[in-house]
Amino acid sequence: MPDTKNRRKQNPPGSPQRINQILSSAGLTSRRKADTWIVQGRVSVNGRVVRQLGTRAVWGLDRIQVDGKDVPSPPEKIYLMLNKPFGYIASMDDPEGRPVVIDLVTDIKARVYPVGRLDFDSLGLLLMTNDGEWAYRLTHPRYQVPRTYKVTVRGTVSPEAVKALTKGVMLEDGPSGPARVSVITRQPQKSLLRMTITQGRSRQVRRMLEAVGNEVIHLIRIGYGSLELGNLKVGQYRYLETDEVDALKRMVGLNR
Repeated sequence: MPDTKNRRKQNPPGSPQRINQILSSAGLTSRRKADTWIVQGRVSVNGRVVRQLGTRAVWGLDRIQVDGKDVPSPPEKIYLMLNKPFGYIASMDDPEGRPVVIDLVTDIKARVYPVGRLDFDSLGLLLMTNDGEWAYRLTHPRYQVPRTYKVTVRGTVSPEAVKALTKGVMLEDGPSGPARVSVITRQPQKSLLRMTITQGRSRQVRRMLEAVGNEVIHLIRIGYGSLELGNLKVGQYRYLETDEVDALKRMVGLNR
């Protein structure tokens, strides 16, 4: 169910974008394939064929066509924060038939999708949108967008383990990169940590902690960029406020 108190809407975009980005955001093809279409002369803007890669147009204002057919106008941009429950897949569908997060936002008429991943057995802050460029930049390693987690591990976390995590550890798919780590509680049976990373690789926090000898028993994402999960209830979502969206856009260089 939505938290409607913070509902917001976005006006259609009015700034020039690359043609390949527009075709991708419209769901027609990938950006790479769109470049091929442009070179082949299949794309026109306001009646003129464009062949120059990097050509820009204003989606919703300029008439953009592929093979003589109009590219649809941009949909209203939607930006949501969901508190993902345990046992849901951060995907549009799942071959194994497990629940997917899109099932939790049935009141949204537009097609939205998750921004990045949050594991099946993890909870917390998951962004959802239909803004392809926003989602792409928030998840791209180049922009180093921080993700913050509250993690419960089995046993005691040693000062040496915290130091190793802070510097970064070696994983099977390469270095993890450094993390910000603070110990909230340290007990013989279990310890509670706050960890912030700037990469979003599969099960990264769990794998980092395993690399220093600690098993994760509970993980919840509580922050993404400048956003905090706050008191949003598990399984509920809300619309982001305009200033929240704009703050994330500035973080990834989308606000001019």
